Amino acid sequence: MVSNIPLMVVPLIVFNLVIGGFAGVSGPDPWAMELYSTPMLSGGIWTMTLGDLMIVLSLALLFFEIMKSTRTSNASVIDHLLSTFVFVAFLVEFLLVPAASHALFFILLVMAFFDILAGFAVSLRSAGRDVNFR
Repeated sequence: MVSNIPLMVVPLIVFNLVIGGFAGVSGPDPWAMELYSTPMLSGGIWTMTLGDLMIVLSLALLFFEIMKSTRTSNASVIDHLLSTFVFVAFLVEFLLVPAASHALFFILLVMAFFDILAGFAVSLRSAGRDVNFR
């Protein structure tokens, strides 16, 4: 049952926890906070912000979500339905919550949408292979 929980709900929760922790605090964007920087051989400086880390972790979760969508069982239908609910939650929050009008949140929203598209595409493709005409 736990494997049916869409992993893209994690970035949604983390985003809300970080924004909620900074609610009412005026100041710099918490997602622009520098976590790490290092000089490169080219002379440039590579910087990792909290928002960058969130995108990287969300991409890793999206990868595992797409891997989960390759399962061919009745549970995959529930997984797709829950992923759709997560996308709707992203969309509603993006449209209605002022703190969610952020480029990072929009990227997470698009990733949740790709999760749905990839899940259905993989399921339809694998279902097409299961059909046997005789």
